[in-house]
Amino acid sequence: METVERFVLDTSLFTNPHAYACFDREAEPAMRSFLGLATSARAEFYMPTSVFEELCKMRNLGPLEAEFELRVHIRSPRKHALQIPAYILYEFIEEVRHRMDRGLRIAEEHARLGLDTDTDAGALIARLRERYREVLRRGIIDSREDADVLLLAFELDATLVTADEGLRTWADKVGVKLIHPTNFRSMLEHLS
Repeated sequence: METVERFVLDTSLFTNPHAYACFDREAEPAMRSFLGLATSARAEFYMPTSVFEELCKMRNLGPLEAEFELRVHIRSPRKHALQIPAYILYEFIEEVRHRMDRGLRIAEEHARLGLDTDTDAGALIARLRERYREVLRRGIIDSREDADVLLLAFELDATLVTADEGLRTWADKVGVKLIHPTNFRSMLEHLS
């Protein structure tokens, strides 16, 4: 019996220009190209409901929506039945705490800058927001959609296709197989 590869798809595959570039330079033709390859590949494709909804908000799938739902199984992870190692929760909490401490130091640094100089308040706040967001969100799971993608890939023992740095980091921590979207087309061609 032939093994069928399973892939869980993240929104970044269809919204990040660097990710969908392996299919086409433009988003809609890239989606069409993916769907064409998905039709002939010996593979199953999954996307959590929350991620599909996010994709539909970011991209108007139009006439491709029905074909997308035909080729990609839209389903959420079984959150009530799924068990993950407790150390992952502890590691996540430690990571969040570390990031919050770093964010606090950045806020303090910018507060001092605001008091000590004649820096434009708008520019100072903009710089603070940028650095704070970078410290708190980069390289971590920071949304319900990220959690759903990771949990579904874990549940199905599927390969996660994402360009999201946080998802890639945490997928590696829980032992989920990964493929970068830039290599996805080549993999699908080999599975046809």
